[in-house]
Order: sequence, then structure tokens, then C-alpha cells
Amino acid sequence: MAKTVQNWLRISLLNLLIISFIGILLRYKIAFSFPLIDQKHLLHGHSHFAFAGWINQVIMTLLIWVHSKNVGKELFIKYQWLLYLNLVTAIGMLIAFVIQGYGVYSITFSTISIINSSIFGFVFWKDLNKCKQQLNSFLWFKAAIVLNILSSLGAFGLSYLMINISSNQNNYLLAVYFYLHFQYNGWFFFSIMGLFVTKIEKIGRIDKKLKVIFWLFASACIPAYFLSILWLSIPIAVYVLIILAALGQCVGWVILLKILIHHKVKITIVFTKQSGWLLGLAAIAFSIKLFLQLFSTIPALSQWAFGFRPIVIGYLHLMFLGVVTIFILGFIRSAGIFQLNASIKFGTTLFVLGIVLNQLMLMIQGMEAIIYIGISFMNELLFVAAIIMFIGLFFVNTGALKKQTI
Repeated sequence: MAKTVQNWLRISLLNLLIISFIGILLRYKIAFSFPLIDQKHLLHGHSHFAFAGWINQVIMTLLIWVHSKNVGKELFIKYQWLLYLNLVTAIGMLIAFVIQGYGVYSITFSTISIINSSIFGFVFWKDLNKCKQQLNSFLWFKAAIVLNILSSLGAFGLSYLMINISSNQNNYLLAVYFYLHFQYNGWFFFSIMGLFVTKIEKIGRIDKKLKVIFWLFASACIPAYFLSILWLSIPIAVYVLIILAALGQCVGWVILLKILIHHKVKITIVFTKQSGWLLGLAAIAFSIKLFLQLFSTIPALSQWAFGFRPIVIGYLHLMFLGVVTIFILGFIRSAGIFQLNASIKFGTTLFVLGIVLNQLMLMIQGMEAIIYIGISFMNELLFVAAIIMFIGLFFVNTGALKKQTI
């Protein structure tokens, strides 16, 4: 099983490298001139491949691997056709979106990808139910599956609007934010939390607290969608529910942090120093995300947040790169799936440095837009950050390809 999970993770990391390279092209076109590519089409291909080729591929792989260890038998043979199909549809979406944008082929690949991830969810749910001992992590995995399927409503709605060339911009935004919310704050977040809980649920008598944390986040997820559309006219009752959802997530996060601090010694054993700094950075990024989310409940500030593109992009990258991607890299390290060599160490550090620089530049760009002051070379610096991330990922991929003896 070790070689199988290594191979699938190598594919996922290679996909992340491809995503990073496309990011360089997108940043180059903004900073300089590159008439050979259509920015909008490439951006669509970039985002869809990032979701399917990286996040879906790596999460599915890790979920299968973790559950294989739970039940004590190899499950990759059972799921391999779903992993292959996800990979094919991811590549298909990348090519189709780059060539035609939203069209017959791109929508077809996107639809197959959604159906495939839903089937994975159903099969994995059934496998979870077969276990005699229902662990706390199972709650997170099941919620992730439900929210992933729920997010498809936004994707199908957006495809419908694209095909029928709707002129209502609000409908576009409602569909886009619906899909993004239940992907980022649903499928992505609950999956990585489930992976994290698998590592800590046996460190002490914390079962009840872990259930409280889960239900605080789970009950807040659906109303938290409205945080993305505060620019619309929201009834006061819904607005109060939004604030409670944002506060509930903060409370859940504080309870989790207190557990980690209280069991610091055991946590240090579970997560080695080699992975601890990555998980710590992911925790800091998520704390910032929750703070910004709570901050955005102030109506005047929400208008700023969703009115300036750099702020929106920065917020999405904070979750995608700062929380999810860094956590996954840290989790893979803590699991000891790959031997930690100099190439992986250097590459990971460089990649994280690129993420930090990217987030800082996006934050400054957002402030520029708000106060109407331009700072020279911001697009060029973002281009440099993209190159740094790519070089870092190149070394990570090189290190992961080295012969493993475990």
C-alpha cells in the first residue's frame, strides 16, 4: 500500500506543479504582454484543474489511505477507477477550458468530474458505515461528502447561466460564490479537519469536545454562505444568523486550540517538528481567515471586501494555499509517506515563502484599491512570487520522486 499511496501523491504533486506553472503564465500576462493566450480561458482552466487535479486528487488519495489503515486492508484497488477518472476529467477540463472557455467539452468534463466525486462520496460513506467503531473523524468526512455534493448545485447553475448567456450579473455571482463556499469551507475544510482529527482523536478523553467542535462548524457552514453575498439586501433575521455562524466557528476554533495547548506534549509526538511548523502556519492562516470572515459581517466593510478583486483573490488564495495546501503538505510529512530528504525540505520552505510573499502582495494591492494609491511593480512582484512557488514545488516533486525504502 505504501507504494500505491506514494504514486498517487506523486501524481497530485505533479498536478500542483502544473497549476503553479499556469499561475506564472497568468501573472506574466498581467504584468507584461502575452497575446498568445486568452486570460479568461486560462484562468478557468487553472481554477478547475486546481480543484480537481490537486485538491480532489490528493484528498481522495489521503482519505482512502487513512481508511485503509483503519480497517487494516488495502482499499486502493477498489477506488482506483475513481482516482483515474478524476485525473482524466481534471486534465480534460484544463485542456477544454483553455481552448474554448465554457463550452460543450469543458462543461461535459466538469459534469463527469462532479458525478465522479459524488460516487466517490457514496462509496466512501458506505465503507465508513461498515466500521464497528464510528470515530469522530468520520463525522468530518461525511460532512465533507455532503457539502461537496451540495456545492455542485452552484456549478450546475453557473453552467446553465453560461449556456443561456444570462445578463443578470447577480445570478452569476450567487452561483459562483455558492460553489466556492461549499468547496472551500465545505469539502476542502471538513476533509482536512477529518484528516487532522484522525491524528488527535486518540490522544486523550476529548471525544465530547471534538463533537462540539464538529457541530459548531457543521451548523455554521450553510448560513455562512450568506457571508459571501452580503452585498445583497439581506433580511435582518438572516443577518443575525450570519453573525452567529461566524461567531460559532470562532468558538469552535478556540476550543480546538485549547485542546491542542492542553495536550501539547502528546501533539508534539503525533506531529513531528518536521511537520509541526507547516501545520502551525496553516493554523495561523485559518485564524486570519476566521478573523477576516468575522470582520466582513460589518456591512460597510463587506462592501469593500467584495468590491475589490485583489481582496477576493487574496482571500481565496489564503484558504486554498495558506490553509488547505500547506496543511496537506504538513499532513503528508507527519504521516511519513515520503522520506524527508533535502530536496523536499528546501522545496517546501521555498514554496511557503512564495505563498507568504504572494499573500502580502495581494493584501497591499487590495489596500491600494481601497485608498486609491498605486504602488509600482506590484504585478511584477506577484510574478516573482509565482516563480518562487513554482521552483519550490519543482524541488518538492524532485524529492518525492527519489527512491523510497519505507
